Amino acid sequence: MAIISDIIAQLLHWVQQLGYFGIMLGLMIEVIPSEIVLAYGGYLVSTGAINYFGAVFFGTVGGVIAQLFIYWIGRYGGRPVLEKYGKYILIKKSHIDHAEAWFDKYGSGVIFTARFIPVVRHAISIPAGISRMSHMRFILLTALAVIPWSALFVYLGMVLGSQWENIDDIASKYTVPLIIAAIVLLAAYFLVKWKMKNKKKGG
Repeated sequence: MAIISDIIAQLLHWVQQLGYFGIMLGLMIEVIPSEIVLAYGGYLVSTGAINYFGAVFFGTVGGVIAQLFIYWIGRYGGRPVLEKYGKYILIKKSHIDHAEAWFDKYGSGVIFTARFIPVVRHAISIPAGISRMSHMRFILLTALAVIPWSALFVYLGMVLGSQWENIDDIASKYTVPLIIAAIVLLAAYFLVKWKMKNKKKGG
């Protein structure tokens, strides 16, 4: 655990040195959870080192590119590659199983709502790549989900300031409503798809 803590400390120092690009790269390489990188970015905003909107922008770019990497692995390498190397980007076999089940059940529209759901949040890019979902559609739906996520955690980190490491203590009261809203949207999306499918059958 001490080694992991040292690695995180080094990476956050790197983020501090590089500013906006540090946030973007920190999210791109997915070595530590995005919430930590974004909250630390918020702390840097509180010190005046960087600007809030700049932090959110580069956090969004980094988050989208990170998911594009996973999408490309799914598209060009397939599931076997992810099962073998996914652990290096915090993705387990169970995550892939859940993501594929969601994608098969709800279709490509799940790319947005799944970003707010634990377990499938990162892995949902895998079935999108395997199914060769359109790059533009994937990027758009991913960006629409990453923007509010980045904005929230940068804001919370900014509010916490030097206490940003306590992000887990206050994040849940914000993330739980997001998860509930995502599930409601998912249910509505599934209902609309089901009705359209039945309408076509009836026609």
